[in-house]
Amino acid sequence: MNSADVVVVGLGAMGSAALYQLARRGARVIGLDQHRPPHTYGSSHGETRITRQAIGEGAAYVPLVLRSHQIWRELETQSGASLFLACGGLILSSPVGEALHHGKPQFLQRTIQAARQFGIPHEVLDAAQIEARFPQFGLKGDETGYYEPGAGLLYPERCIQVQLELAQRLGAGVHTGERVQRLIPQADGVQVETDKNRYTAAKAVVSAGAWAADLLGEPFKRVLRVYRQVLFWLEAQDPQAYAPGRFPIFIWMFGSGEGEHFYGFPQVVQGVKVATEQSRVSTHPDRVERAVLEAEVQAFLEGYVQGRLKGLGPACLKSATCLYTSTADGDFILDHHPDAERILVASPCSGHGFKHSAAVGEIMAELALEGQSALDIAPFRLGHRPPWAQA
Repeated sequence: MNSADVVVVGLGAMGSAALYQLARRGARVIGLDQHRPPHTYGSSHGETRITRQAIGEGAAYVPLVLRSHQIWRELETQSGASLFLACGGLILSSPVGEALHHGKPQFLQRTIQAARQFGIPHEVLDAAQIEARFPQFGLKGDETGYYEPGAGLLYPERCIQVQLELAQRLGAGVHTGERVQRLIPQADGVQVETDKNRYTAAKAVVSAGAWAADLLGEPFKRVLRVYRQVLFWLEAQDPQAYAPGRFPIFIWMFGSGEGEHFYGFPQVVQGVKVATEQSRVSTHPDRVERAVLEAEVQAFLEGYVQGRLKGLGPACLKSATCLYTSTADGDFILDHHPDAERILVASPCSGHGFKHSAAVGEIMAELALEGQSALDIAPFRLGHRPPWAQA
């Protein structure tokens, strides 16, 4: 089958969700990926991803994550797989006022406001309350915490695999190991050329992550940057202290400067996964350094873990890299290509997308088949994204 109603380019978080949602609506759909997802070359790997309901990045995201949580549970019922663990989530901040996270100031306060606006169960804790509940954290004593019992973690590889398998059962075609080289808009559709084949469809959904700018051209090259991130799995001296139920997912903003925050998970596999984020040095997905140096491990242990997470490290059991594809303001793009109405673009995630991906897939399916979405995507239009400042 080389013709379809919709071709989906890229089958990671957003693409696998879009493929499944299109297939369940009865569309003839083909999914293409240059690798064999779930894989380790993009942004949707690493065994766990944070999910939280009150979104400090902006209230417009809350309906997306609430809908995604519904879809994850539906997918679990259909597949029998465990995809979402609601182990609780803690966001910590010292009283730095303007602590940034994902490009948004006052992230803790914005999270609390979103929880109140949407009626999301939560608690606001002082340092003594945090320490009493979670003694694993080494606090200074001036921290405030937002605790959300419905937050937790997703298993990204499983989420992708389940959606691809369900889509195929519903008749979707999945072509992996096939790199898309060109998208050619036509009067009545889109032609998609790969290194192996040519496809035609009424619409195309591009969810190519770090490769999106190369494929989409201008103006996306002006608004997207790719950043290498490093993940660490550290040995816990007492693994039970970091087990789900005793330790939450967390985001800790201990300062207001660039990189003065990190995040982590309870131990659900070997080691406790922790990481920070950087948006200083950009890269390209085909040229990125994927090996993690010992110096990077030591710098992370000394700069983030020591004195903050008790009984964790110094042994690093493993490490990995992943890619963030980001906009200047840290927000998504969910829109048509400005020069090709039949090409839909599904989100550079800017480092916080997986939790929303199930709903984004549904949005893309609705836009492709019906021309509109049940969820409001006006805040995610391309025109709202500023270009990167030119040196």
